Amino acid sequence: MHRTTMKWALRTGALALALTLPAAAQAATAPVATTGGAANVAQQTARLTGSVDPNGAATTIQFQYGTTSAYGAVTPEQTVTGDGKKAVTADIAGLAPATIYHYRLIARNGKGLSKGADRSFKTLVQPLGVTFAATPNPLLPGATTTLAGQLTGTGNGGRDVVLQSNPFPYTQGFKAVGNKLVTDATGNFSFGLQMVALNTQFRVALPDKPSVVSPIVVVSVSVRVSTHLGTRTVKRGHKLTFQGSVSPDKDGGTPIAIQKLNSKKHWVTVTGTVTHKTSSSASKYSKHVTIRSGGKYRVYAGVTNGSYVPNTGATVTIHTK
Repeated sequence: MHRTTMKWALRTGALALALTLPAAAQAATAPVATTGGAANVAQQTARLTGSVDPNGAATTIQFQYGTTSAYGAVTPEQTVTGDGKKAVTADIAGLAPATIYHYRLIARNGKGLSKGADRSFKTLVQPLGVTFAATPNPLLPGATTTLAGQLTGTGNGGRDVVLQSNPFPYTQGFKAVGNKLVTDATGNFSFGLQMVALNTQFRVALPDKPSVVSPIVVVSVSVRVSTHLGTRTVKRGHKLTFQGSVSPDKDGGTPIAIQKLNSKKHWVTVTGTVTHKTSSSASKYSKHVTIRSGGKYRVYAGVTNGSYVPNTGATVTIHTK
């Protein structure tokens, strides 16, 4: 066969073979990644979008993201196949509010790697809020508590905060207590030790943003209950005198319950009485109790005047013989 004729035959055969191969096998090349916009942007979450043309080969895609164009974080891998542009998305979370994030789409297959353009978005501002608590709470008369918390949200550092109080019967309205404080870099604040005379509502407010206030915290003051016994050993069925004082209790008449711990670990009232005024700040009680069995006993003072909260005296162990 003539050499020219042979070359023509080879070319014709190669063309015929190419026409019989699958389209994917003919077109498989490196993918093309295109970074799209950010959607559903919130304070700590966003959805990244983009498109990829796998160009006939199974392609793995991921989004890179971070607070700079160096990124530092990636979304889980996804696999895309076929030809033509395919839309892809990935949801990301754990972002910081009011922060610019960079991101891009990357795609790779056996033919190569493609990187989409760098794009960015800014998360939404987190509104200011206040967490607030008192420790300890409730208190005994004359004790102190620490009122502390945190201003949260965007711009929470270096802000003025004011402590406000409203004592029982809660008709005065909230008024400032002491001087204002300035939050630290992370929004923390503490008003230190505060002496509370009676049940009082507290809250924290921002002078420059009156609408931003903390939840109300009620600091409760418990009455103090003392318990005195002539003896802690008594014959079964005989009487034992429980006596002591309750303060503050300037008017008397506070219900007193003598309670015993039963086998189910529940306090059960055995008998009761009321206090009788003895001074401008305290009242006393006295009650003869028939002791039918030994065990743990206590005195419960059920104050109902709203200025204080109920409390119990010390638990005492009584033995029978």
